[in-house]
Order: sequence, then structure tokens, then C-alpha cells
Amino acid sequence: MAKNGVKVREIKRKKLVKKYADKRAALKAKGDWEGLDKLPRNSSSVRLHNRCNLSGRPRGYMRKFGISRLEFRKLASEGKIPGITKASW
Repeated sequence: MAKNGVKVREIKRKKLVKKYADKRAALKAKGDWEGLDKLPRNSSSVRLHNRCNLSGRPRGYMRKFGISRLEFRKLASEGKIPGITKASW
């Protein structure tokens, strides 16, 4: 389980990226690198990192479900993810 501050920081970054996306694209198109330098660092989309929505785990993230592999396995075995069953042969 990630610290709550880490999760909150990632949410703030997502908001900043969304807020400055148009401005950043316009500055890049002009080639105004000095203008880009004046924008907040966290407004760059490269600084985002996928994290599990439930635990905040940064590794083993499954994009399709938005959760980590550990949470996925737990929810799948409990039958809480529709269409997913444990393989057995």
C-alpha cells in the first residue's frame, strides 16, 4: 500500500497535465522553449506514472483494469471482475 501523499501527488500531477495541455502544445508548435521552461514541471505528461487505483502500487499495473496484478488476482478469485475466471486444466 502506497502512502496517501504519493497517491495525492499523482492526482495533482494529472490535474496539472490536463490544465496546461493546450498551452504546452501551442508553445511546442511555436518552438518557444523558454515559454515551456516557465510552465510547472509537473504539467509535463512524461512525469505521470500509472498507479493502482486501489492500493497505489506503481508496478505490475494492468491498463485494461486500472489496478495492479495483485489486486486483480484478489478480485478475480473473489469473482468481482465479470468474465474473469481462474484457469484450471
